[in-house]
Amino acid sequence: MKLIKFILFICVLLAIASISSCGVYSPYGAATSGAKTFSVSIFEATHPLVSATSALSISESLVDRVQRQSTLKLVSVDSELKFSGRVVDWLVQPINVQGDETASANRVTITVDVIYTNSLNGSLSFQRKFSRFVDVPSSSDIFSIEDVIANEIGELLSLDIFNASLGNW
Repeated sequence: MKLIKFILFICVLLAIASISSCGVYSPYGAATSGAKTFSVSIFEATHPLVSATSALSISESLVDRVQRQSTLKLVSVDSELKFSGRVVDWLVQPINVQGDETASANRVTITVDVIYTNSLNGSLSFQRKFSRFVDVPSSSDIFSIEDVIANEIGELLSLDIFNASLGNW
């Protein structure tokens, strides 16, 4: 009987130690610092080639990612974790140039400058640039599929931003 109590005591101690040594995490692995709320300001389209809908799409991708991968509640004011940013670059470069000097594809790169503010632990706050790209066939009109490109790159950027802010193990 004493052996069973001792083993149970050790298991409880190990469980407490493993939970407390990692900080405050959500069930999904996000390091929320004990926060319950977050907000995302709509990213500004500061580059001339970026439309307002593309910037909005990237902002919405970040909201979706945080809601899917954490227990944080989205609020519009007075949040504990705040995301804001600007789309600072939209670059189109030809890639896979053929022998006849035509490109078989174009690489579209979007760069965002993100400000993450953690009001509970200021040392986790940052301002940082994130870039991601997709390759588009050269036969495609990039600006007619701008929304598709922004959605695809927005998903990639949201993952990078989430990992840098809430996935900081």
